[in-house]
Amino acid sequence: MTSTDPAPSPSTGHGHGHAHGAVDDEPAAPPMRPTRQRVAVTAALTDAREFRSAQEIHDAVTSAGNKVGLATVYRTLAALADAGMIDVLRREDGESVYRQCEADRHHHHLLCRQCGATVEIEGPAVEAWAESIANEHGYSQISHSIELFGTCPDCAA
Repeated sequence: MTSTDPAPSPSTGHGHGHAHGAVDDEPAAPPMRPTRQRVAVTAALTDAREFRSAQEIHDAVTSAGNKVGLATVYRTLAALADAGMIDVLRREDGESVYRQCEADRHHHHLLCRQCGATVEIEGPAVEAWAESIANEHGYSQISHSIELFGTCPDCAA
C-alpha cells in the first residue's frame, strides 16, 4: 500500500477501515451509538460478501423496509469506515465501495473485475517496504492502501 490514504469516503475526504489502518498503531475509535440507520446499514453489509456501493447498500436497506435517505447512508458508511468497522476502497472505475471484512487485522484485497469476488490477503513484504520508506523520509503514523484487480478463476473459465 502507498503512503496515501485509500479512497475518500463521501463526507470525510478519507476512508480507511481496519484493513487500511496505519502501519503504526492508531488510537481506538470511541464506540458508536447504534442508531436505527446504523443498524440497518450494518445489517445490509453483514448480508453481503462482496463490496457494495452506497447506492446498492441504500437499495438493500430500503428493500428491507427501512426509510433511510441516500445521504444518510453515505454519512453512516463514512462513520463506520472512520470507526474501523468496515472497509472502503475505490474500484477501478473510481466508485467507492464498502464491505464488512472477515479479518480483524490489517490486510489488502484481491478483487474480480467481473463478479466482484474478493479475497483478503496479507502482504508482509509490502508492510516492510512501507515502513522502510516512511523511516527513510522521517515519516510516522503512515497508512497505505493496495487493492489488486483481476479475473477470478470462475469468471476466467
